[in-house]
Formats: sequence, structure tokens, C-alpha cells
Amino acid sequence: MGVYSKLFTIFRKYPLLRGMASYSIIWPTSSLIQQTVEGKNFETYDWRRCARYGLYGSCYVAPTLYSWLTIANVMWPGSSIRAGIIKTFVETITYTPLAMCSFYFFMSMMESKPFHESLAEVKNKLWPTYKVGASIWPAVAMINFCLIPPRNRVPFISMCSLLWTSFLAYMKHLDKEKVDLVKVEGTTHLLKIGLKS
Repeated sequence: MGVYSKLFTIFRKYPLLRGMASYSIIWPTSSLIQQTVEGKNFETYDWRRCARYGLYGSCYVAPTLYSWLTIANVMWPGSSIRAGIIKTFVETITYTPLAMCSFYFFMSMMESKPFHESLAEVKNKLWPTYKVGASIWPAVAMINFCLIPPRNRVPFISMCSLLWTSFLAYMKHLDKEKVDLVKVEGTTHLLKIGLKS
């Protein structure tokens, strides 16, 4: 039995591992997409940022998403439209905000930001991100719950999340740019005051 067939057997038997493997590729790729849009290239990519995305995606997002999908499937079994609507509604008001809060908080902590700055980022970014997510993810969730077999739900969501994670990376970096700009403008303002006195 070759390596490929062994991996295929393991991933088929353990869908969580399949989700973790896909997220370990998709999340750093999303970071690279965002950095490319930002104007970076192979020499200037922030590879540590990519590593943080890979670690977070594979070790936190995949297990929590797998757990949520497993619980939802037990509570509302089946792939009917009714079950899909219920699961989508519950996901939109429970898992989605938790996932967004976790993203901003834990990614900030992984960047060595202090606790209060990590909380401030959650507070500033949660609602705008949630509004965008609430306009996209219910349709994706309905497809996932109604048309995709349970063993393939985490990989399907991970493929759909490629663009979404690029958007999250953009939002995350946009906050950093604004903070840096405020610091630069504040320093410039202080320097001007110092020169006048």
C-alpha cells in the first residue's frame, strides 16, 4: 500500500484530520493572497504571518468547525431543507460570532499583542466582519448542510473559506495599517509641537 493510499484511508476514516490538513494549506494560502494584493512578492512575503494562519487554521478552526458540524448533525439530523435552515440559523447566531471573535483575539495574541489590544481588536472588527459574513455564509451553510455528505463538510467549508479567509486577513492587516498610520501622524504632530517650543 502506497503513501497516497494510506493517507487516503486515514483521511477517509478521520474527517477531522482531513479538515486539519486542508486548513493547514488553505489558511496560509489566504494570507499569501492577501499579501499579494497588498503588493508583496516572494521576497517580501511575511512567512511568519503565513505560519500563524496555518497554525490557527489547522489547530483551532478545523477542530472547532468539526465539533460544531458534528453537534449540529446530531441535534438536527438529515439533509432536508428544514434541517438545513435550522442549522444555518443556529450557526449564524452562535458559531459564526464565536469564530470571528476567536480569529481576531487569538491571531492578535499570536502576534504578541497585549491582552487589552487583542480585546480591542475584537470589539472594533467583530460587527463589520459579522455583517459581511452574515450576507455570504448562510447560503454556503445551506449548500453544506443540504447537499454535501457529512464526511466532506469540513473540507467543503475549507475550500469555500479561501476567499473568506483572504478577506479576514485583509481586515486584520487593515487594522494594523490604521494603527501604524495613527502612530505616525501622532508622532509627526508631537514632533511639530516640539519644534515650535
